[in-house]
Order: sequence, then C-alpha cells, then structure tokens
Amino acid sequence: MREICAFEAVAENGAVVPARWRPDVASGLPLAVRRRRIDTEARNAALADPGLLDITIDAETNAHAWAATGRLADAHRLTVYDASYLELAARNALPLASRDDDLRMAAERLSVTLLGKGLRPQPD
Repeated sequence: MREICAFEAVAENGAVVPARWRPDVASGLPLAVRRRRIDTEARNAALADPGLLDITIDAETNAHAWAATGRLADAHRLTVYDASYLELAARNALPLASRDDDLRMAAERLSVTLLGKGLRPQPD
C-alpha cells in the first residue's frame, strides 16, 4: 500500500487536530532537523505560517473525549498525548499522520488509515 505524504495531504485536504497540536509541531520540527528527517528549509517553511493551511482544532478532544483517550492510552501503552491524536482520528474516521512507531501500530490495530511516515510519498 502506498503511503501519502502528510504535508501534501494537509495542504490538499486540510486537517483536524487536538488543541495541543501547535506546541507539538513547534517542538517536533527541531527534533526532526536534528535527526536529519527534514532540513532547516523544510522546518522553516512549516513554521512560517501554519495559518495558511486548513487546520481545524477539535473542541471535543478537550471536552468529553478524555475518557476514550485514557482508555486508548492504557490499551495501547501510549502517552495520553499520543492517544489524543489516535482518539481523534478513530472518532472522526480520519487518517493519522505520525512518525511514532507505537502510535502507528496502535492505529493499524484500530484500522485507522496512516499517512506517510516521511515527508515524501513512500514508494509502492
């Protein structure tokens, strides 16, 4: 199965994210540069103006979905932070973008569609 590049998918289709998304992205991009997953040009472009992307903050993640998030964290041995993304994707039948292997395995167990692990489409 061909994986879709996460940035391309968001640019084309938009995204729904938990409220904690901005700090996650801001802290994750420098780490991706240090690990040579992306270059500084890609990081700077991603941080330049995320307001240009069609990204919706999901209010339910911080409201009544916390019980489900906690159950997913326990069941799949995830942090509550990671489980919040999984819960949101599962509840809304949305694809999930993550590089975290544990989160990706949990998504596969729940039949949540995964976007590409890298910044470019994965080969077929």
